[in-house]
Amino acid sequence: MKALLTTSCALALASLSANALAVEGGTGFVRAAAGHSTVDVDVDGFGSDKDDDRTLQLGGGYYFTPNVAIEGFYANLYDYSEDGYSAKLTGLGLGVVARKNFGADNNGFYIAGRLGAFRSKGDASATGVGSASGNSVKPYFGVGIGYDFSSNFGLGLDYTSFRSDFDDEISVDARTLTFNAELRF
Repeated sequence: MKALLTTSCALALASLSANALAVEGGTGFVRAAAGHSTVDVDVDGFGSDKDDDRTLQLGGGYYFTPNVAIEGFYANLYDYSEDGYSAKLTGLGLGVVARKNFGADNNGFYIAGRLGAFRSKGDASATGVGSASGNSVKPYFGVGIGYDFSSNFGLGLDYTSFRSDFDDEISVDARTLTFNAELRF
């Protein structure tokens, strides 16, 4: 009888620990985002310009808790080509995401914030003038809202700001408004 009671208690404790790990344990995720970007370019001695384009971001990461994750992503922030002129701004980001769900079991509506480093690559060329490219590493930050339909899937809307400086003469600010889908596993 004592062995049966000990075994039953051990199994009950093991199942409680498994449930606690399921709630607090890690979760991987993949995210795809698409939307609108506004890019401001300022060139010392030449002036500034602004343009709008589409943006696409693909990434993933790992939630250490239901509220904190590390993320990595690729972003195509700007891609323009017309009449012998082309410009492109892409990059890789690595950062932290913090979020707060307002529904039961970390579902329902949420708010989120993200912060990290973005390594951008800028390319520009003009027929008859030449081409240039450069890299920059600067912080990015963003905020978002959304709805988690389950512990495995959610949709959201994010606003993110990126900055790039090339050769201390060219500053690029890109702001994106994206609709995203996140799949957690």
